[in-house]
Amino acid sequence: MEKNSPNAGKQISPMLKLGIDLGPLILFFIADELYDIFVATAVLLVSLVFSFGASWILARKIPILPSVSLVFVLIFGGLTLALGDEEFIKIEVTLTNALCGMALLLGLIWKQSLLRVVFGQMLEVDDEGWKKLTIWLGLFLIAIAITNEIVRYSVSTDMWVAFRVYGILALNVVFLATQIPIIKRHLVEDE
Repeated sequence: MEKNSPNAGKQISPMLKLGIDLGPLILFFIADELYDIFVATAVLLVSLVFSFGASWILARKIPILPSVSLVFVLIFGGLTLALGDEEFIKIEVTLTNALCGMALLLGLIWKQSLLRVVFGQMLEVDDEGWKKLTIWLGLFLIAIAITNEIVRYSVSTDMWVAFRVYGILALNVVFLATQIPIIKRHLVEDE
């Protein structure tokens, strides 16, 4: 990464960032509605690579969390397409969330808030705040993984896609809203 470059670390407008982040999921849902899970998976793979590239071009930095997600989607989406088995793309959601949740919680065992490492430049909260946010997010991600497995085994593929796109998004919005009081209580005041 070019630290001295005038373009290094540029901010992307929130609406553009939202479009870059959610665009691949929306395209995945549309492709599944129009075609099937395999076309949708191919669309997801291509759009995630495009989205990742757009983030790099616009912000000149590699986003950590989307990078992890991209690797998992490329692996499991690739397996879905190569083997003709839709279960791989469904399992990706479980594994990505479970592993990220466990990594956050294990980081705390080593006295390190990995959440702070990722978001520390965007949010200034005290150590106790980072610890609480990390615990809650770790548990939330593991709960998403478990919920995905329940949904994966109990509904059709089309219903799973709707859950993947809209259900998980809604759960994330609710979760983030519940974290606002913690953030407010632990904000570091500017001197």
